[in-house]
Amino acid sequence: MKAEEFDSRFDKGGDVTSALDLGSARRPGHEQRRVNVDFPAWMIDSLDREAKRLGVTRQSIIKVWIAERLEHQRGNVA
Repeated sequence: MKAEEFDSRFDKGGDVTSALDLGSARRPGHEQRRVNVDFPAWMIDSLDREAKRLGVTRQSIIKVWIAERLEHQRGNVA
Protein backbone atom coordinates (compact mmCIF):
# COMPACT_ATOMS: atom_id res chain seq x y z
CA MET A 1 0.00 0.00 0.00
CA LYS A 2 1.36 3.40 -0.95
CA ALA A 3 1.66 6.16 1.62
CA GLU A 4 -1.09 8.24 0.03
CA GLU A 5 -3.54 5.33 0.18
CA PHE A 6 -2.51 4.57 3.77
CA ASP A 7 -3.01 8.21 4.82
CA SER A 8 -6.36 8.45 3.05
CA ARG A 9 -7.66 5.23 4.58
CA PHE A 10 -6.45 6.29 8.05
CA ASP A 11 -7.95 9.78 7.73
CA LYS A 12 -11.31 8.23 6.81
CA GLY A 13 -11.20 6.02 9.91
CA GLY A 14 -10.45 2.85 7.98
CA ASP A 15 -8.49 -0.13 9.28
CA VAL A 16 -4.80 0.23 8.35
CA THR A 17 -3.41 -2.47 10.65
CA SER A 18 -2.99 -4.94 7.77
CA ALA A 19 -0.40 -2.53 6.29
CA LEU A 20 1.63 -2.37 9.52
CA ASP A 21 4.38 -4.68 10.70
CA LEU A 22 3.22 -4.89 14.32
CA GLY A 23 5.89 -7.47 15.13
CA SER A 24 8.59 -4.85 14.84
CA ALA A 25 6.64 -1.96 16.37
CA ARG A 26 8.42 -0.20 19.23
CA ARG A 27 7.48 2.55 21.68
CA PRO A 28 10.23 5.19 21.65
CA GLY A 29 11.67 5.74 25.10
CA HIS A 30 10.32 2.40 26.37
CA GLU A 31 13.17 0.17 25.23
CA GLN A 32 14.34 -2.28 27.89
CA ARG A 33 17.75 -1.77 29.49
CA ARG A 34 19.27 -4.06 32.06
CA VAL A 35 20.59 -2.74 35.37
CA ASN A 36 22.06 -4.55 38.34
CA VAL A 37 21.12 -3.47 41.83
CA ASP A 38 22.35 -4.97 45.08
CA PHE A 39 19.78 -5.21 47.89
CA PRO A 40 20.26 -6.38 51.47
CA ALA A 41 18.99 -9.91 52.15
CA TRP A 42 16.12 -8.69 54.37
CA MET A 43 14.85 -6.52 51.51
CA ILE A 44 14.95 -9.42 49.04
CA ASP A 45 13.06 -11.58 51.52
CA SER A 46 10.40 -8.90 51.94
CA LEU A 47 10.11 -8.40 48.18
CA ASP A 48 9.75 -12.15 47.67
CA ARG A 49 7.02 -12.42 50.31
CA GLU A 50 5.06 -9.56 48.78
CA ALA A 51 5.53 -10.90 45.25
CA LYS A 52 4.29 -14.33 46.34
CA ARG A 53 1.31 -12.77 48.10
CA LEU A 54 0.36 -10.90 44.94
CA GLY A 55 1.20 -13.78 42.63
CA VAL A 56 3.77 -11.87 40.60
CA THR A 57 7.54 -11.91 40.18
CA ARG A 58 10.03 -9.99 42.27
CA GLN A 59 11.00 -8.03 39.16
CA SER A 60 7.37 -7.01 38.62
CA ILE A 61 7.07 -5.69 42.17
CA ILE A 62 10.26 -3.67 41.82
CA LYS A 63 9.23 -2.20 38.46
CA VAL A 64 5.74 -1.23 39.62
CA TRP A 65 6.93 0.32 42.88
CA ILE A 66 9.67 2.32 41.17
CA ALA A 67 7.24 3.47 38.45
CA GLU A 68 4.72 4.55 41.11
CA ARG A 69 7.38 6.52 42.94
CA LEU A 70 8.61 8.21 39.77
CA GLU A 71 5.06 9.16 38.80
CA HIS A 72 4.53 10.56 42.29
CA GLN A 73 7.74 12.57 42.06
CA ARG A 74 6.79 13.87 38.62
CA GLY A 75 3.49 15.10 40.03
CA ASN A 76 5.21 16.90 42.91
CA VAL A 77 7.71 18.67 40.68
CA ALA A 78 5.21 20.29 38.32
